[in-house]
Amino acid sequence: MDIDTDTAINLDTAVDIDAGRLLRDLDELARFGGRPDGGVDRVAGSPADLASRAWLADRLAEAGLAARTDAAGNVFGQVPGARPWLLAGSHTDTVPAGGRLDGAYGVIAALEVLRTLHEHGHPAAGALEVVSFWDEEGAGPASAGGLAGSTAMCAGDHVRDLRAYLELHIEQGPRMERDGLELAVVEGIVGIERHQVVMRGAANHAGTTPMDERADAGRAAAVVAAAVPDRVLGVDPAMVVNVGHIEFLPGAPNVVPGEARLVVEWRGARDDSLLRAEKELSALAHDTAEALGCQGEIRAVSRKPPAVFDPGLCDLVARACRAAGGPAGRMHSFAGHDAGVLSAHVPTAMIFVPSAGGVSHSPLEHTPEPMLARGCRALLAAVAEAAGRGPAGTGGTGGTARPPRGEE
Repeated sequence: MDIDTDTAINLDTAVDIDAGRLLRDLDELARFGGRPDGGVDRVAGSPADLASRAWLADRLAEAGLAARTDAAGNVFGQVPGARPWLLAGSHTDTVPAGGRLDGAYGVIAALEVLRTLHEHGHPAAGALEVVSFWDEEGAGPASAGGLAGSTAMCAGDHVRDLRAYLELHIEQGPRMERDGLELAVVEGIVGIERHQVVMRGAANHAGTTPMDERADAGRAAAVVAAAVPDRVLGVDPAMVVNVGHIEFLPGAPNVVPGEARLVVEWRGARDDSLLRAEKELSALAHDTAEALGCQGEIRAVSRKPPAVFDPGLCDLVARACRAAGGPAGRMHSFAGHDAGVLSAHVPTAMIFVPSAGGVSHSPLEHTPEPMLARGCRALLAAVAEAAGRGPAGTGGTGGTARPPRGEE
């Protein structure tokens, strides 16, 4: 997982973030919707979420920056009078009982980078705009499914002003910590597919029907649920797979299920792996149904293709990570992000810092403070390098994937 060894970015030691201010702002933001257990309830549109967005606008104004909120609820900040083309940020809404870093870290780090550049009169300040996107999580009852603010922005006029997007985020998984990495260049977001398997047998009395005369749809579904992880991982060991919903009908303890349904989700970075996984599931469902006297079918519930980030911008971010110090690598994100939406429109890249224990969407979500500061310094280096190259030098065209909508 070693990153590039090409020309390095030299961090200007005279222009450095204020790590204490970064951490204090993270603490202050966590008070909006803060819970006694250290978690955060700041679902999009809630009073806590709206108050936090007003607070963010005030923080931008205090730094001498211009803040605005668009019709979708996204909060933007920039140097007054500038025409920025480089966007950086994330989201500040949370899931219920979520953590204090998911999304929020990327927004506050982008604020700290812009604030630092502006205070030092650095020319990169005028190129940078920060954003807190509306409703990334999709956790509220009125949500359209998440990634709402970034999707709305990319459907409007403002995206045409942009030439690149950078997002700093916690990993939300255990891979970086397992591999001893303190920074990671994110090269894309995995595709996410969900398929429903339906097994149809014959409902009958569970006490009087001999075992060898049953068409037990529940048993057939259970066999598929147990076997599908090995079948999918046999296609691509880097994928992940989950059976998170199963239902037996009519659902009585003394009735042999006449129908059973389960939903299988898998995530992978390769289109060919996603296709082969679907073929494996179809074969497994057909063979199992036939062996147990049932009929089986699969139905695609949703397909979100992989988001591919810009190679040139990823290389730039790799140099920035190296300049910030600490072991670094390259990886894909297995969770959805606003960057996946932006990647279909402008060159996009992400930076990850580790999540302690791989825990996220939980009050136990945590990243050591030195790693949070290092991630922010990597973002500062990436912004300064990208701005120095100008709008045409950030990596070329955007990714090739359609913007994903939904699950984190």
